[in-house]
Amino acid sequence: MSDTFTLTREHRHEEEIRKSRFLAHVAPVADVASAVAFIERVSDPTANHNCWAYRIGQNYRFSDDGEPGGSAGKPILQAIDGQELDGTVAVVTRWFGGIKLGVGGLIRAYGGTAAECLRQAPREPIVETARVRFALGYAELALFKARVEHWHLQLLDEAFGADAVCVTASVATAQLDRLEQLLADLSRGQSAVQRLDERNRKAS
Repeated sequence: MSDTFTLTREHRHEEEIRKSRFLAHVAPVADVASAVAFIERVSDPTANHNCWAYRIGQNYRFSDDGEPGGSAGKPILQAIDGQELDGTVAVVTRWFGGIKLGVGGLIRAYGGTAAECLRQAPREPIVETARVRFALGYAELALFKARVEHWHLQLLDEAFGADAVCVTASVATAQLDRLEQLLADLSRGQSAVQRLDERNRKAS
């Protein structure tokens, strides 16, 4: 299975195609409200069209903003999906230069401008994670922290008891088996991982 990525920051890219100016803005977004806010912020009311698309997990939308149906918003979404991106919004603004491009030309112009902007934008892989809980003795906890320093593991809470520390953490699901083995080794088989929730996703 190929990796899925998200952008790390906003990026822009401009092209001139048969005298029309196309300006793409792309950004990482965590939810629909953030995507809508970005679209509103970068859209130019003086332009002829502000076409856009976003993909946030299974949630996606796109708009042709007055261009012929299927000629702008959908190609922008296909540019996002074609580069295995998630949590991403793209807006392509057009200033008409007097030469009509036709539906095929518009598809290439909007999709191509968005795709090039996305290719240039910095990105990082999305790591699938799970929340877990486990207990370790005080002596083992420092060693545990040293061993997992470079893992996709985030300590969320530490509850200190009389003899042990109950740890809640977020860990990459690909490392769950490795975590189980490490805890078993450190605790001589006394500590086990308890899954707290279904899988979620976050950027590494």
